[in-house]
Amino acid sequence: MGLGGIGFQELLIIFLLVLLLFGAKRIPEVGKALGKGIREFKRASKEIRADVEVESRAEEGEEKEKEKGKEAGSDRTPPDPDRDGRG
Repeated sequence: MGLGGIGFQELLIIFLLVLLLFGAKRIPEVGKALGKGIREFKRASKEIRADVEVESRAEEGEEKEKEKGKEAGSDRTPPDPDRDGRG
């Protein structure tokens, strides 16, 4: 067995089909285009992962700030209604 469960016979059949479909002259062009496509896909997926990580870190930071604000707010004593000045 070769690449991920594809044996030699399967690879040979695939190669012959590609040869018949594209011809011997176009096979290098097809391979080059396929390589560029794969590289572009990998680059785009890395960018998306980085963006998601930045967003999640930013959200975590915001949540921590909210929690700190709630803790700081709970230390305050409620206003005295007699000293409210509305009376």
